[in-house]
Amino acid sequence: MEPAEAEAEVGMRADAGAESALCPVRAARQALARPARRRGKDLENAIFEAALDQLTSGGYARLTMEGVAGAARTGKAALYRRWASKDELVLDALDATLPHPQDTPDLGSARDELLQLIEGFTGAMASRAGSALNAIMGEIDHERAEVFKGFIADRVIEPTARTILEILRRGAERGDVRPGAATPLVADVIPAMMLYQVKIRGLENLGPGFADRLVAEVLEPMIRARGDG
Repeated sequence: MEPAEAEAEVGMRADAGAESALCPVRAARQALARPARRRGKDLENAIFEAALDQLTSGGYARLTMEGVAGAARTGKAALYRRWASKDELVLDALDATLPHPQDTPDLGSARDELLQLIEGFTGAMASRAGSALNAIMGEIDHERAEVFKGFIADRVIEPTARTILEILRRGAERGDVRPGAATPLVADVIPAMMLYQVKIRGLENLGPGFADRLVAEVLEPMIRARGDG
């Protein structure tokens, strides 16, 4: 580079620096344009959201740690420091975002309590985490399926069955449920029917009226106390 050209370049750099120094608004805008680095709970939530996005859009097979890291605006190393595999990451993402089964309060009627529970179950299965879980179970191999089946049992089915048993016991004490109806096999009917509908029939079959039909056509004939209409 000729001396004159070098001198001109230095002058241009100096002018640019001076302009930046004299324009704090521009400097502030540039700083705000740079993506903020997420940390702690914010970063964890961003990672979980990115994992669910990949699961619901591309499925389990296409989900990668690199893709999740990129979508969450973090490094792949940050993921591997906490999760050794994408299985572990997905399980934590589902556990953190899937609605928890809620205890059903005493509404004075086993029918009303069962309806409330089924509607809550339907909401959980129709949530983004529920849709992601359904997508996983439809494509993973047998070995991984066992891991996710265990998660479904511990996180969804068993808490739901415990709540159903409590509803049936209360109903038996009130007299609107026949004695002896509060059994584990009866309690399994609701989650079994729900999972069947989601897996075989599709989420669209869990629309309005499904809870009423399930209670009226399946559960009430099984648990109805003698003398009820």
